[in-house]
Amino acid sequence: MLLKDFLKEGISRLEPLYPTAEARNIMLMLCEYRIGTKSYTHIVEPETTIKDKFLEPLYADLDRLAAGEPVQYVIGTAEFCGLDFKVGPDVLIPRPETELLCREAIKIGSRMKRMRGAYGKSARPVRILDLCTGSGCIAWTVAMNIPGAEVIGTDISEKAIMVAMGQNFASKMKETGALSPQFVIADILDTEQQFNHGEFDLILSNPPYIMEKEKPLLRTNVLNYEPASALFVSDEDPLVFYRAIARWSMRFLSAEGKGITEINEALYKETEKVFKDAGFQKTEIVSDFYDKNRFILYSK
Repeated sequence: MLLKDFLKEGISRLEPLYPTAEARNIMLMLCEYRIGTKSYTHIVEPETTIKDKFLEPLYADLDRLAAGEPVQYVIGTAEFCGLDFKVGPDVLIPRPETELLCREAIKIGSRMKRMRGAYGKSARPVRILDLCTGSGCIAWTVAMNIPGAEVIGTDISEKAIMVAMGQNFASKMKETGALSPQFVIADILDTEQQFNHGEFDLILSNPPYIMEKEKPLLRTNVLNYEPASALFVSDEDPLVFYRAIARWSMRFLSAEGKGITEINEALYKETEKVFKDAGFQKTEIVSDFYDKNRFILYSK
């Protein structure tokens, strides 16, 4: 079968779920991952054929995609900040918006590392806590980009922690001198639990923040496949995780440390008030590349 014909058929099957351009990108991603073709192969080499041995598994993948399953779950990987993360139905698929949180954290953490460089071997490492770590995409990204940083990621889900621990960046770690993050099971809503890991220079989080009433705004591939516990909060108490993050941060953020948390754009004013009421002297709302209020930066 010609590659171009399979792509055409796949795009047609996915168009009821996605805009044509997105359906095309999904099919190109599938073929690149499964059979090694490029996004332009079917154009520059229109007679490229798919070997028979690949057709059955490709059609099985296509059936899953046509049922609404995200392509990242089908192929088992998602790109985030230039790294390929293992993902599955136990963890959220990393979003491009969250990359902005990582970039800001890397900028702040790298500045801290440079300032401490004058102390040489006695310099304290930058310490980072990632609450609600999920796949570990935030924890691993900051660890890879701030070599020597001590990063701890927490999640209530044992399955999510196993996914985070299973990420494999050994070659990049060896190349950069980065340290592997430590992942621990912890319930963020238990704000007074023992957590004997000292203070942190950065506390990061992308917690559940989508209200139940916002479900109709989401696609089927999110609602039916991604873990609801990592996405949704009740309409009656949509800020429950932010109060918890604020409390964790008051307990474990160093005096000069900073926190960065992803937020629901519809509740940015209320979320900022949570952190102010918790005692943080400086708060700032930051927009994403869609000009939506997406993050809050806070410090003591």
